[in-house]
Amino acid sequence: MAQLHKRFSDEQVVFLFQAYEQGLMTREEVQDTLDIGRSRFFVLWKEYREDPGSFSISYQRATPKRISPESEEAIEYELMREKNLIDNPEIPISGYNYSAIRDRLQKQGIKVSLNTIIDRAKKLGCHKPRKKKKAHDRKVITESVGALVQHDGSTHRWSPFAEKKWTLITSIDDYSRLILFADFFSGETTWAHIQAAKAVFETYGLPLRYYVDSLRVFRFVQGRDSFWRKHILETDDVDTQWGKMMRLLGVDVIFALSPQAKGKIERPYRWMQDRIIRTCALENLGEFSEAREVLKEELDRYNNHQVHSTTGEIPRIRFEKALTEGNSLLRPLSLPEPYTSPDDVFCLREKRRVNSYSRISLFGHDIQVPNTPLHKYVDIHLVPDPKKNFMDIRIWWNDAMVHSLALPLDGFRVHF
Repeated sequence: MAQLHKRFSDEQVVFLFQAYEQGLMTREEVQDTLDIGRSRFFVLWKEYREDPGSFSISYQRATPKRISPESEEAIEYELMREKNLIDNPEIPISGYNYSAIRDRLQKQGIKVSLNTIIDRAKKLGCHKPRKKKKAHDRKVITESVGALVQHDGSTHRWSPFAEKKWTLITSIDDYSRLILFADFFSGETTWAHIQAAKAVFETYGLPLRYYVDSLRVFRFVQGRDSFWRKHILETDDVDTQWGKMMRLLGVDVIFALSPQAKGKIERPYRWMQDRIIRTCALENLGEFSEAREVLKEELDRYNNHQVHSTTGEIPRIRFEKALTEGNSLLRPLSLPEPYTSPDDVFCLREKRRVNSYSRISLFGHDIQVPNTPLHKYVDIHLVPDPKKNFMDIRIWWNDAMVHSLALPLDGFRVHF
């Protein structure tokens, strides 16, 4: 059935409404003549009564048919900026990101479709066809929030103006695809990963398991991590500092072994790296604090506004919906006995033997240990504080803390 404005003129419809107004026709007769429903009739009748002189059924576009010259100029400007990034050999970007261009245009109050941007890109020579890659399974493998957390670190020069590389550490809930944690660190260390886990557990609770790669921080691999022990210890015979913390809290750890499985963890870094590097390059940002602000903005966009391609939902909404429905395996964080302070759980652990003078040697420091039998081993919990530049040392024996002290961090020639 053709549209109303193609079947009748304005004058014909006005004539029918006048006849209805004068009682010469019933509503049903007008509807049958125009072949419209009751709701459509009353919409048109209301428009006619409000202003009979200017009433029209002619189709009017809700949006302008043509993009304004100013918008066209802005699209071209952003495309050329993108082209300059790709042509710059110093910037690790090889393809166009039209979604990022659309987001930048929206910040300027210009709303255009992705297809429009791609069309202009092709006309301006700012288009690179994407190479087809073998598709791997991207489906959600869990059915509850907290069943699996994907965790990894990625070290890059996140800004072309930065003097050093930084490490981005993230933790992602597999079910909702919500990024539970993401922050930059000066390097990928055991302590950085412990701090990341602490932030997740204190904010959301303890998940059922973590999904990580075989980085030294997470796993001892025979033949790789210690040559002199390779004939004595097999893979996983040595508990890493990070692994000790997870075991103490009752969180299982799964290791990604295949390239495809490892790619599942690393996939979020690709779009993060792309977005963050682009923004830093376009806005001339090179400071650590500036990159953190860009990351914060990207996290808000991803978690709270972007529909995820795998789940078809916004991560935050999917996460909170699962919590509301009781579909969660997250457990409240509780410290295992005998500990009463988080510093005794989220820490680096060492063992030392008390000598005949009730002292221990710790990374070149000679420390007195009271209330401990001679020649017994004590557990040492180390909590570095780079901001205050000291190492908090907590010494335990027989399930009790027997001594604590703080020493300058500079005196520890250990990479934490």
